Amino acid sequence: MKAVTVVGASLAGLGAARALREQGFDGTLTVVGEEPHPPYDRPPLSKDFLLGKAGPADLALHDDHGDSGLDIRWRLGTRATGLDPRRRAVLLADGSEVAGDGVVIATGATPRRLPGPGPQAGVHVLRTLDDAEALRDDLAAGTPRVAVVGGSFIGAEIASSCSALGLEVTVIEAAPLPLAPVLGEEMAAHCTALHADAGVRLLCGTGVARLLGADRVTGVELADGRRIPADVVVVGIGVRPATGWLAGSGVDVDDGVVCDSGCRTSVPGVVAAGDVARLPAPGGGSARAEHWSNASDQPAVAVRNLLAGATVQDYRRTPYFWSDQYGVRIQFAGAARPGDTVRVVDGAPADRSFAAVYERDGAVTAAIALNRPRPFTRLRRTIAA
Repeated sequence: MKAVTVVGASLAGLGAARALREQGFDGTLTVVGEEPHPPYDRPPLSKDFLLGKAGPADLALHDDHGDSGLDIRWRLGTRATGLDPRRRAVLLADGSEVAGDGVVIATGATPRRLPGPGPQAGVHVLRTLDDAEALRDDLAAGTPRVAVVGGSFIGAEIASSCSALGLEVTVIEAAPLPLAPVLGEEMAAHCTALHADAGVRLLCGTGVARLLGADRVTGVELADGRRIPADVVVVGIGVRPATGWLAGSGVDVDDGVVCDSGCRTSVPGVVAAGDVARLPAPGGGSARAEHWSNASDQPAVAVRNLLAGATVQDYRRTPYFWSDQYGVRIQFAGAARPGDTVRVVDGAPADRSFAAVYERDGAVTAAIALNRPRPFTRLRRTIAA
């Protein structure tokens, strides 16, 4: 290959660029990014960035000095609008294109928004640096009441940061118990109890009917008729993979870019990595993993198979993620399923400091820990083995 285009100036995109050089690719390397910013770390956006403990420079992933040998041609602030599979040409919103021999899709995902009309001012999502700056400015403008729609990990982290800022916070979750599909009901209950510990109101089992207010939001009307006053509303109800630009390209898309076990797509010379990639799952079917560790680890495998022109390496990593909420670090590895038994092996849930394992047919399949990093590291190694 003489030229490769990476679409997505993200953690996965930068990882792919680094992996290309590390694996011997010395041709033209172009990275296309919709945002004007060089690659940056997203997890701190909902935590230290909102709290004013970190700025844009602290989030930077690309180091002009350390990464000088990458010799990247950056196309930032330019959205990809299409892909010509025959020429492996990425079409851009400014009317230009970047053609080459290979393409890495690392466009990630975009946040879902509440459907229907409603006020715009004071309503936020949190995915990008610009999103975080807009939300931080709104929270600093004398905003006493915040409603977070969605009790997901990102929603919980936002609620935690708003609570630390001294704001009145309400979390609204449509499901009976947040996080239960991922953690199981028993462990999800321990994690969601962190809201009450911090004095944050958690309303479960009801959705949002509409946002109140004319130009600026004044509250949230729930499906059961209750009205929650709010000066700022943050919507954290999940994301959708950024694949619209691939329409008509021949790349198989189904809630993400469909890949084989080595991140190769249905189009030769095109691979995918990160939040946008859907790979075969160990237990059958397929899945996308929206985790930092996946976006960090996957590109090296995708690039190896891209350069080889065949799947010479499968992507096999134990799923892992973490979340920082209310001064508690939640860590999880593996995959929990309904019917798994959960056993506490260290600490005590009542103290919000413990480690537990999920077991199925006598084997440990997953582990969770709250403020127990050392025991968790040992358990994670066991699962990986």
